[in-house]
Formats: sequence, structure tokens, C-alpha cells
Amino acid sequence: MKIASYVQGFLKDEAGPTAVEYAVMLALVLVAVVAAINTVGSSTAEMMQNNADQITTAVNAAS
Repeated sequence: MKIASYVQGFLKDEAGPTAVEYAVMLALVLVAVVAAINTVGSSTAEMMQNNADQITTAVNAAS
């Protein structure tokens, strides 16, 4: 009898699946954050390089 009640309790317990759902959601959020940081980082690097090129051109033209 104890084994049957243990199995029934185990099957009704939703703590494990809930933890897995939260882990999957966290992984998806982390993927989105990493993708956003990568995109923003690339855009920022390109913008800074353009600014540096414009400053160099202006300094060379003034010389």
C-alpha cells in the first residue's frame, strides 16, 4: 500500500515540471538578452568607428 500511495503522490507532484518550465523560460530569456547585446554591441562598434574615421578625416583636412 505504501508504494502505491508513494507513486500516486509522485505522479501528482508538480514541483519538478514547474522547475523545468522556469528553467526553459530562463534559457529563452538569456538567449534573447545575448542576441540583443550582440546586436547593440555591433551597432555601437560600427558607430564609434565611423566617428573615429570622421574625426581623422577632419584632422587631416585641417593640417
